[in-house]
Amino acid sequence: MTQPALSLIHGTPLEDEPGLGPLTIAGYLREVVRRHGPSEALVLRAGNQRLSWTYDELLARSLDVARSLVEIGVARDTRVGLLMTNRPEFLATLFGIALAGGVPVALSTFSTEPELDVMLKAAQVAVLLYEDRVLKKDFGAMLRGLEPAIAGAAGPLVSARYPFLRHLVVLGGVPGGPEPLDAPATGVVESWAQFLAHGAGTPDGIVLARADSTHPGDPGGVFFSSGTTSLPKGIVHSQRAFAIQWWRWPRVFAMAEPVRAWTGNGFFWSGNVSMVVGSALSTGGAVVLQRWFDEAEAIDLIAQERVSFANGRPHQWARFQSAPNWASADFSSLRYVPRKDLLQQHPTAAHLAWEVPMSFGTTETMTICTSRVASIDEAFYAGSMGAPLPGNTLKIIDPLTRELMPLGEKGEMCIKGPTLMSGYLGKSPEQCFDAEGFYCTGDAGHVDAQGRFFWDGRLTDMIKTGGANVAPQEIDDLLAKLPGVKRAQTVGVPDDLLGEIVVTCIVPVDGAQLAEAAIVAHLKPHLASFKLPRRVLFFSDADYALTGNEKIQAGKLRELAAARLDRQASAPA
Repeated sequence: MTQPALSLIHGTPLEDEPGLGPLTIAGYLREVVRRHGPSEALVLRAGNQRLSWTYDELLARSLDVARSLVEIGVARDTRVGLLMTNRPEFLATLFGIALAGGVPVALSTFSTEPELDVMLKAAQVAVLLYEDRVLKKDFGAMLRGLEPAIAGAAGPLVSARYPFLRHLVVLGGVPGGPEPLDAPATGVVESWAQFLAHGAGTPDGIVLARADSTHPGDPGGVFFSSGTTSLPKGIVHSQRAFAIQWWRWPRVFAMAEPVRAWTGNGFFWSGNVSMVVGSALSTGGAVVLQRWFDEAEAIDLIAQERVSFANGRPHQWARFQSAPNWASADFSSLRYVPRKDLLQQHPTAAHLAWEVPMSFGTTETMTICTSRVASIDEAFYAGSMGAPLPGNTLKIIDPLTRELMPLGEKGEMCIKGPTLMSGYLGKSPEQCFDAEGFYCTGDAGHVDAQGRFFWDGRLTDMIKTGGANVAPQEIDDLLAKLPGVKRAQTVGVPDDLLGEIVVTCIVPVDGAQLAEAAIVAHLKPHLASFKLPRRVLFFSDADYALTGNEKIQAGKLRELAAARLDRQASAPA
């Protein structure tokens, strides 16, 4: 009897992927500088001032940081924390840490005090470079609250709470902003100028020798991913994971010309620092920095800086339409966007025909591990998330037996390859990977005979209603393209008759008028009847429970929805 084909798909060999350069972080920087030295690499606007660095200046500023790190004792694999918005110093510090041989640890500026405490301990951060204030967050006060010794006498920190943390460096505002660049030094905390002064006598040759001794498989960086029910978990990536993705984006996106790339989302997320930096620097373009997302400022930046690639989230595109300068916006420079359907409602964006190719990835895979390629006809992919990228191997397993599923059948998607994490901080390999070295994602999916991966939602988020499975993401994807919807998340709420009922929770764009019946009518042509929401509830942003990485906490949202329905059921008629 013929055995059925199994769901095990191999990407092409990594060595056959075109466009790859050096596979270390420092090697990547030095190569793009060699290619594009005098061209503009980054720009930041603040007030009436415009700060711009060339590729040569980016390398010089990165070397400044690296020399100082060497001088204060950063050694091979020393973990150095970055707690900053998207500003020139973030990129200089990221590359400077790598040049010095250290490991950058990206910390979210959305972090609460308990989350920051967890991350500093888990990553064993030895040096912390942080921005004093970000919007309403006072990180200086937060750190002093966690460890009073930070406000003590000058000199290296001595702390039982953070036994590895010795040096803290604070940054103030940006040129043109209301706060001076040099925040005042207090206690053990040095100012940015004091920190840079340490490296004045350190030869560049020492730094470059360290960079040359780094290998692609060495630790490259740590990101934290907030789950929907747990504290942040540290994800360690290799040098090559960063570099491969940076080199890869122009090929996947079919970008041939220098790209001017913008995002209003933090570089402490792997997707942003990977996609935006890679798209810009690998093409000889420029990173257009925005410290935090503001829709009106973003619209102005896109026009002023002639942005060609704008990378945002669905609710951010929806907010563009409520910005006071929406009517006067100029999107004529845009070529690459994730949400052409919303922007095309503006007359200056009617030309848009391209949007980010569908891909699948996680922080654990340093963003994408399967993807469509923009230069290949979309019809070929048949609604899939594309094929495994070079070097990757994908399998679909039965989530209970852990056996391979027959080709075409749904199961849990597992992946391994050159951009897969090295592991979680504090976890053994067997706690991170299966016996064959695969990371099992918790996502449902299937593959076809052409090697295409079809994503079927999160296994843990699946709603069981009347005996049928409903993937919330299918509903939420349809609503993400509906004008007036800022955020949408569908959850299963317990029900005595059906087990769970499908409930969609929506945050409207400011000023938008949405109605439950209209939402259901919009979904009805696209969904089987059992998938249609039984209820649509409307909330404000203040109602939503978000993690430190701005993810919606599905469990808390489910409780919120259930409580709302209970109140409505018990209210007098």
